[in-house]
Amino acid sequence: MAETLVDADGRGAVQPGLATSWKVSDDQREWTFTLRPGAVFHDGTNVTPEAVVASLEIARGKPATPLADAPIEAVTATDGRVRVQLSKPYAPLPAVLAHTSAQVLAPASYGKDKTVQAVIGTGPYKVERVKQPAEIDVVAFDRWAGTAPAIQRVSYQAVGRAETRALMAESGQADVTLGLDPVSRQRVERADGVEIRSVTLPRTILLKVNAGHDKLGDVRVRRAISAALDRKAMATALLRDEEMAATQLFPPSLEQWHQKSVAPLGHDVEGARELLRQAGWVPGPDGVVTKDGKRFEVSLRTFPDRPELPVLATAMQEALKQVGISVKVKVGNSSEIPAGHQDGTLELALFARNFALVPDPLATLIGDYDPRGADWGAMDWNNAELTSTLNDLAGGVDTATAAAARTKVAGILHSELPLIPVAWYRQSAVVSDRVDGFTLDPLERSWLIDKLRWSS
Repeated sequence: MAETLVDADGRGAVQPGLATSWKVSDDQREWTFTLRPGAVFHDGTNVTPEAVVASLEIARGKPATPLADAPIEAVTATDGRVRVQLSKPYAPLPAVLAHTSAQVLAPASYGKDKTVQAVIGTGPYKVERVKQPAEIDVVAFDRWAGTAPAIQRVSYQAVGRAETRALMAESGQADVTLGLDPVSRQRVERADGVEIRSVTLPRTILLKVNAGHDKLGDVRVRRAISAALDRKAMATALLRDEEMAATQLFPPSLEQWHQKSVAPLGHDVEGARELLRQAGWVPGPDGVVTKDGKRFEVSLRTFPDRPELPVLATAMQEALKQVGISVKVKVGNSSEIPAGHQDGTLELALFARNFALVPDPLATLIGDYDPRGADWGAMDWNNAELTSTLNDLAGGVDTATAAAARTKVAGILHSELPLIPVAWYRQSAVVSDRVDGFTLDPLERSWLIDKLRWSS
């Protein structure tokens, strides 16, 4: 429904979007974007540099977004182009402009308070109806500059329960269904008239650790927690996919960041117990380790939006019990994790993090490992060498230097474990045989519905 100035392919390489081309000044602090000629918004108004600037400025004003966090001094319309001025060189800027928070909307999309009142974009489909809280109907836009979609109308429905989504897929109520739990997916695979499409995502299920906590601040404790987890067993039994056991932070789908040279994170119960002993924790009478008279009891927060998270949390609870750590699992709203980060009450949290929602993972890493912490990143942990290396990469370096820097970043995170990798992630979709041409975008920027066609 909407476009960004810069687009990206499935491997994360940036490419033209609403901007057909761009160039950067010699000092790397000024980027100029040329817009697609004749582009129009869904309300029929022309896409002008001024309209693009207004939309980006509103997006830039939203906190905790990649655009807000970029070192942008000004966005202006100059000589019929969009110009972005930076306070310092920032190599990921095109990728940041490809993030969905930077989508360009028409002036009529916004109310007086600059909040979005309607989605009026430039994409191949336009909004026809929004039925709160969970349904959007769209129709093909007849002034779309690209290839006209073969399917004229699409209804998006948000369905909360994975079991209900599976039933919709099996019964033919949905042509494309996403977000199935592993058990439902296996059942649907046996149904007639559908097939499963899958793609490995640049996403990792992570255990966020409050590194400022009196029990969790010791790196030996974090390593013990990691060693206590039988990732292979959890991936096999709960995710139904042994290959998704995370041996390091970055999955193989992030080719430039995944490090074949690091020692894989493994399962070692005795090693975990020894690390806890070295950190001063000794078994108590009921099996829970103690230190200075305090039992090792912590809470783990997660949420059911991704159906695999609560079951993984329960399995981790049992695994940590085996090494003397008592974990109370709290399943609530996803918003409770950033809230707990902000007020300092968070101890452990389980969630999934996509490192390529900004097509260049560097932008996400800079935010997640900011020395001040991040809602979905590190908590009360920082490493000066890591910060310096990430900043060097953001400033722009040659290919060999960049490769060495990524290796250093991955090594620090692998050793210090401010976020403990649990599993990688494979996205699946159930596709009806009524449609052809469906593919999954590994970056999850688009469902690529405009590429679908009805089966003959």
